[in-house]
Amino acid sequence: MKIGFVGLGNVGSKLAGSLLRNKFDLTVRDLNDKQTKIFSDLGAKIANSSKELAEEVDLIITCLPSPKICSDVMEANDGILNGLSKNKIWLEMSTTDEAEVKRIGKKVIKKNAIPLDGPVSGGCHRAATGNIAIFVGGERSAFEKILPALSVMGKKVLHTGMLGSASVLKVITNYLASVHLVALGEAWTVAKKSNLDLIKTYKGIAVSSGNSFVHETESQVILNGSYNINFTMDLVLKDTGLFNDLAKKLDAPLEISPKIVEIFKDGQKKYGSRAWSSMIVKRMEDLNKINFRAEGFPEEIIDNESEEKGHEI
Repeated sequence: MKIGFVGLGNVGSKLAGSLLRNKFDLTVRDLNDKQTKIFSDLGAKIANSSKELAEEVDLIITCLPSPKICSDVMEANDGILNGLSKNKIWLEMSTTDEAEVKRIGKKVIKKNAIPLDGPVSGGCHRAATGNIAIFVGGERSAFEKILPALSVMGKKVLHTGMLGSASVLKVITNYLASVHLVALGEAWTVAKKSNLDLIKTYKGIAVSSGNSFVHETESQVILNGSYNINFTMDLVLKDTGLFNDLAKKLDAPLEISPKIVEIFKDGQKKYGSRAWSSMIVKRMEDLNKINFRAEGFPEEIIDNESEEKGHEI
């Protein structure tokens, strides 16, 4: 299977790297020439346009920063849609809007190709080692056809149902992660002002009913002071916005979600769009004139799990 990958950002470069490391025939496309050169030096082919890439491969993967950018890449004159033909598969691995992936999916089907949405969850550190989780929505037979590629990009792979279902599940999980992060800011505030040992507090939360994936990862870079989780404020606002918009479309009044959006908008205003998302806890540090520093925590999270072939769950 020949694979084309469009979008070599924080997550995309790591997913594409796993494909290349596992000897897949890979063609890449990105506006950042430095990124494409890195992949070229490692043996990947470089496409001059998204259309050219789609013409040359069997599976086209997009992993881009926003639904709008993905739509532009798909629908431009030299875009992916104009390079599609019968039985090619498009896999959208960005965190995107269900309605948008379905809209473009219809255009893919008109080209006799097959659309799938396949967002990932688990952090950049797990994407780097092929241990991230992948949700995939769309035609079951197409999912099974590309499972060999999915199983090197991710460790746990879930077929979620129809096209768009994976994107809905992804924005739900990202919303929960954002809630956990905001709650951690308040938890660390109370721990600090109670004069608790923050190292012991970290360990205590980790073995308690209050534990979460967000605590196990993001609390470490918060306590270090780097806040470097390889995910930015603007991306959180994109994801929480998608969740909030989906709830409105479903006529589902929510209480916490609008507040989370408000908090992250304030964080973006204070620290900038490209500030690390875990800096949202700095609002509590600044408000309370404290910091959450502790010795022995890493500047950046590294996945120490050994790489192993993924599987469907």
